[in-house]
Amino acid sequence: MQTTILKEGVPAPLISANDQDGKPVRLEEYRGRKVVLYFYPKDDTPGCTKEACAFRDNLPKFNTVGVEVLGVSVDDESKHKKFAEKYNLPFRLVSDPDKSIVEAYGVWGMKKFMGREYMGTSRVTYLIDEQGVIEHVWPKVSPDKHAEELLNYLQQKT
Repeated sequence: MQTTILKEGVPAPLISANDQDGKPVRLEEYRGRKVVLYFYPKDDTPGCTKEACAFRDNLPKFNTVGVEVLGVSVDDESKHKKFAEKYNLPFRLVSDPDKSIVEAYGVWGMKKFMGREYMGTSRVTYLIDEQGVIEHVWPKVSPDKHAEELLNYLQQKT
């Protein structure tokens, strides 16, 4: 089953899940602020680590422009906790083991790697505006350049 990535201008599906510390995360709590909601396949893998560390290193710049960063994968809270501690990630990692969030955002589907097909999370990022509407979508992400790409977009908008 391949779901469809959401488009700009539609309300962002609500999130109700836990972060790496077991604390509830609800998208509504970020109303009034922009949110970078980035989806990634798996904690502590090379591409996902590059992407998370780039967000970590650029977090002060995101904060300066009033943007919150949330990472989402289907890994459980304990894997998120180890990943966040190992790389000193100062933002929340949302745990989605039942795949309800990845499915709602259209990022769960068939993937191919080295000739093998499997179901997994695509690397997609949504920028959600202050009213909870999807402002911009990055459907294909380069892990090591993505944080800078987002910052460039945000700086052009201000």
